[in-house]
Amino acid sequence: MLDTPALQVPTLSLAGEAADPAAFAAAFGGSFERFGFAVIADHGIPPALIRRAWSMTEAFFVLPVDEKQGYFDPAAGGQRGYTPFKTEIAKNASHVDLKEFWHVGRALPAGHPAAATMMPNVWPARPADFREALTDLYDAFDRTGGRLLSAIARHLKLSPDYFETMVDHGNSILRLLHYPPIPEDAEGVRAGAHEDINLITLLLGAEEAGLELLDRDGRWLAIRPPEGALVVNVGDMLQRLTNHVLPSTTHRVINPPPERRGFSRYSMPFFLHPNPDFLIKTLPGCISAGNPNRYPVPITAHDYLHERLVEIGLVKS
Repeated sequence: MLDTPALQVPTLSLAGEAADPAAFAAAFGGSFERFGFAVIADHGIPPALIRRAWSMTEAFFVLPVDEKQGYFDPAAGGQRGYTPFKTEIAKNASHVDLKEFWHVGRALPAGHPAAATMMPNVWPARPADFREALTDLYDAFDRTGGRLLSAIARHLKLSPDYFETMVDHGNSILRLLHYPPIPEDAEGVRAGAHEDINLITLLLGAEEAGLELLDRDGRWLAIRPPEGALVVNVGDMLQRLTNHVLPSTTHRVINPPPERRGFSRYSMPFFLHPNPDFLIKTLPGCISAGNPNRYPVPITAHDYLHERLVEIGLVKS
């Protein structure tokens, strides 16, 4: 008997999107409907920029703990700057995550109305060029995210530019993640089972084993992207907007086997958010007799984000 191939999230090439936008949108949207995840190769973020950002990330996290701690502001709710090891906890989890991270947000021009709900960035004194490198990477992620949102709009039978004015000053966040080495008997996992808050997440660095999604049959499915590819997943805001047509799938980062626990793991997710004043209201095309509206009361993106940050322990209610 032939072995059944292991189920895999498909890898799609964004390079083909320009030649056949409809075909890419169908494949991308289909992967989202089936898994809540997709793997995207040829995403257009320059490899040299990614290598530079990895170098800056590693250089920052090896700094002394006291120095890193100087960039932590508990009042900021983890939205900018540094968040220490064992601070964030997945919703309903019993153990905090085994990670530390740095957040880069959108730079707004002086006097921008969204500045009332979005705090300014924090930048470390070292490594040199950290600000320039991570600002460039943020902008590259933002552009690629816009292309992927356009494909989602096509898949949902909306205008390809549907999301453009909904995310042009969104509270999107680039997270530099460090999972430090852990002992063999570490309590908890590197990132507990959770769903993301935002519209979509674009992730670099998932080649290191550990990222898993919870499939429909209740089993955990490992995600194994090709080198340099993006892992992209649906967030709760998009799930809510589409009335669960596009599902926000539970996922986690498990601890590595004992022989790899002495090594750090790094990744860079980009959490793409709508504008703070965007009203998350169920799309009419995602409501039917078989799929009635789960969310008759809309909510702004800012209010929804605040609710979730309270749930994961980054903001006090």
